[in-house]
Amino acid sequence: MVDGLVLNQPIVKSGGGPTRIEKARIGLIQFQLSAPKPDMENTVVVNDYRQMDKIIKEERTYLLNMVKKIKAAKCNVLLIQKSILRDAVDVQALHFLSKVKIMCIKDVERDEIEFICKSTGCKPIADIEYFTEDKLGSAGLVEEVSSSGSRTVKVTGVTSKSAGQTVSIVCRGANNLILDESERSLHDALCVIRCLVKKRALIAGGGAPEIAIANALGRQSRQLTGTEAICWKAFADAMEIIPTTLAENAGLNSIKVVTDLRHRHEFGEKNAGVSIRSGGVKNSMKDENVLQPLLVSTSAVELAAETVKMLLRIDDIALSR
Repeated sequence: MVDGLVLNQPIVKSGGGPTRIEKARIGLIQFQLSAPKPDMENTVVVNDYRQMDKIIKEERTYLLNMVKKIKAAKCNVLLIQKSILRDAVDVQALHFLSKVKIMCIKDVERDEIEFICKSTGCKPIADIEYFTEDKLGSAGLVEEVSSSGSRTVKVTGVTSKSAGQTVSIVCRGANNLILDESERSLHDALCVIRCLVKKRALIAGGGAPEIAIANALGRQSRQLTGTEAICWKAFADAMEIIPTTLAENAGLNSIKVVTDLRHRHEFGEKNAGVSIRSGGVKNSMKDENVLQPLLVSTSAVELAAETVKMLLRIDDIALSR
């Protein structure tokens, strides 16, 4: 875990630029630091070496002026967005950047721009004319770190007032499948924390809330008559699918477990649920620390009810080919 921002794009070292910058001033550009190219349908014909020298000189002057404007804004760490039109930065531009001691990190993905801006306090710059000091972010240290054969860039000590508090988790794995699974697990954990922040309440897990709802709906259905009673009973049966599925996944007898669970809830054991460790129904899931946010259960019930209402509003289905 890193108290700051971690980028998986390595620092460009081909120009001989720095790999560690203290008191960094971070700029994020969305244009290319390379010589402009003609359109696909146009060509440039060079007849002699004097014209070639002129083109090279113009390209050199063009890139040098851009680097001078970047340096004049007191930028010493430059992030370049990935480009599909032409090279995001060429060798000559890297040479000029290394001469003025500016660290260069290229191929920043478009979907990472907003997060980087929030983390460092910088603003994306679409044109060199708008490259000013007020659009730069700041950090105490930007450095490249090598570990287990991989290279990452750490941005720590962010001091910009407009920046948010960012904490990064670095995951390493043997292949992309392990990394993807780790990312999904972390996402699930963060969603649980988000639910607790929005509604600070925990309830027993293991199918306890679902069977309690099913029992309450079942009692109400027995007091009604006609189609309304059938609807209440169908909703109650649907809620019992959760503990039934938990029991089947644990290799237990689902009919026996759900019947026992329903019986215990009828006698007031509201925290009873399906326990994998005990191989059956546990009187209190709190003893096994099997808890879940209240917002998860309420959101699932509300979404299920809204989906049923939407389907019931369908009058007819027109098939077409």
